[in-house]
Amino acid sequence: MLEGMTKPKRPRDTNQLAKFVVGLATGQIAEPDPLEGKNRQRAESGRQGGLKGGAARAQSLLAKERRNIAIRAASVRWRKTD
Repeated sequence: MLEGMTKPKRPRDTNQLAKFVVGLATGQIAEPDPLEGKNRQRAESGRQGGLKGGAARAQSLLAKERRNIAIRAASVRWRKTD
């Protein structure tokens, strides 16, 4: 599995999940490949671009703009929902 890639989805049903975990533990089934059906080279290059994106954007913003974004994010995080 690629470094930092998310794990494949697991069954949501409790009984199916239990069977899946036992199968993995006993070696009866193999760990599913998260990149199955995808171009590995493109997936890797896309991940590299995603890792650079936030840092590059932060560098291009002015301090005042970064502050406004942080204030908006905090207000959304702490917003009360009824």
